[in-house]
Formats: sequence, C-alpha cells, structure tokens
Amino acid sequence: MNRALRLIGRRLLGAIPVLAIVIVGTFLLLELAPGDAVDAYIASTGGDAAMISALRESWGLNQSASARFWLFVSRLAQGDLGWSVSFSRPVLDVILERLPRTLLLMGSATALSFALGSLFGVMAGARPGSLRDRFLSVTSLALYAMPSFWLGLVLSVIFAVNLRWFPLSGFETIASNRVGLDRASDIAIHLALPVIALGLVYMALYMRVMRAGMAEVWREDFVRALIARGFSHGRIVRHIARNALLPLTTMLGVQAAVMLGGSVVIESVFAIPGLGRLTQEAVAGRDTPLLLGIILVSALFVVAVNLVIDLVYAWLDPRIGASGETL
Repeated sequence: MNRALRLIGRRLLGAIPVLAIVIVGTFLLLELAPGDAVDAYIASTGGDAAMISALRESWGLNQSASARFWLFVSRLAQGDLGWSVSFSRPVLDVILERLPRTLLLMGSATALSFALGSLFGVMAGARPGSLRDRFLSVTSLALYAMPSFWLGLVLSVIFAVNLRWFPLSGFETIASNRVGLDRASDIAIHLALPVIALGLVYMALYMRVMRAGMAEVWREDFVRALIARGFSHGRIVRHIARNALLPLTTMLGVQAAVMLGGSVVIESVFAIPGLGRLTQEAVAGRDTPLLLGIILVSALFVVAVNLVIDLVYAWLDPRIGASGETL
C-alpha cells in the first residue's frame, strides 16, 4: 500500500507542470491562430461594424490576451472552465454532456484492441518464425497501415449501406424513449462499427508489441531453464506472455492520447456527438474557452489513464516503486 501511495504521489506531483504547460501552450497557440469567435459568427450570419464591436465586448474578446488568460486561470482555480460562446452554456456542462459517449467509445475500442492484440500476439509469439507467426505479422502490418477513417468508411459502406446490418451513424436511435437493456442494446448496435474501426488499427499495434516482446523473452536464460526442466510448451508460453505484458501495458497508457485523437475522426465519420465531434465544432466556431476546456479535460484524462497504467505496471513488476524506482 505504501509503495502504491508513493507512486501515486510522484505521478500527481509530476502532472502539475505538465498541465501547466498544456494550459499555457494551448492558450498561446490559439492566440496565434487567425480569427476569433466573432469572425466565425459574422462569417455565417453577417453583420456591420457596430454589431462586431458589441459582440466582442459582450464575449470579452476586446480585452488583451494577458487579461483573458488571467481571467481563464482565475476561473479555473475555482473549478470554472468558462462560458462557451458557440453553445451559450458553461463549458463544463457542454463537456460533461459529451464526455461519457467518447469514454464509452474509447473504452470499448481499447478493450477490443487490447484483448485481441494480446491474444493474437501470444499466438504469433508462441512459435516465432512459424507460418502462423508470419501470417499474423503481415495481417497486423496491413491493418496498422490503414487509416481509421478509411476503415470506418469501408465498414459503413459494406455493413450499413449494402447489408444494412448496422445503423449508418449516430449514438442511439433518436427519440426512441428506450430504457434499460433495450437502450443499452441500441447503443451497442450503433457503436459496433465505430468501435471495430477504431479498435482494429490499435489491435494491430498491440499484437506487434506483444509478439516482439515474446520473441525477446524467448532468448532469456530462465526460458532455457524451463525447457531443460521439461516444462510443457503451453506452460512456458504462459510464463513468457506474463513477462511480455510489461511493455504492452506501457503502450496502453501511451496510446490513450493517440486513441483520444483518433476518436475525433471516427466520431466525425459516424456522426457520434462525443468529445471528438465537439472539438471539431469548437474549432469551426473559433470557441477558445471551449477548446481550452476540451484540451484540459483530455490532458487530465491522459494523466489519469497513465496513473492507472503505472499502478498496474507496479503490480506486474514488484520492483517498481519499491525503493524509489520510476518507470
């Protein structure tokens, strides 16, 4: 317990400068980008100079960049992410409304990719160089080379348009008034294609990492000792797979941020109203407070995922955190 608490303390302490860099860096990058929320609004609706001036004053865009940054940080210290000019609602409310859908999409895709990637990685790494290993390696390389949006479009054309097995888009049936298991099954059907499109690409990566890790462990001395003692091939593979899980677990934490970015594309392809699509809408509307809130929440999510991964890593390898070691 003390070892876990020390590890959590170090990670939380290290997350403070990371989040500070994210906040400052994001604000500066958005300031350097041309245009603001008023420009985006006027481009779609039209208006004169007086209207533009009034909008900038009411939205606080007539202040200097330093004043707006200080206002954002002051509100952030109070747990307030600001006001979304695109939705005319508090930023936190908008994000919390969309976040569960993205977490469900990402969680399902991560579970699928990690489970299948580990399974196929063990199958390939059980006998490195075999025909099965080569077939799975080539297949994983082909999957990893496919862009997730292209794979999503192909799956939509085949299974939604031609075969009509799945809905073409959306998170659930609109105004269906379904509840309980009926609603859960409806959401599962709508998310099937997006989860497969997002999960298959990362499954290929996990499989290749698992296979490479097992191939490396096969050369270890303890494996030769197990073979010399007459252990069965299946039992030896289980020992090797446990050791190969360490880099795969680390990769799971690293890919959390990448998969979060991939959800932006997938949510746009399948019209899922999640955090990824919200980011696209915030960019189109030049909604700086909303973009800052989305990026900050995403950074917190990545920090939390990596903290969980560190704890799992420490559980798999008792040496981690035992006497001040770090990952």
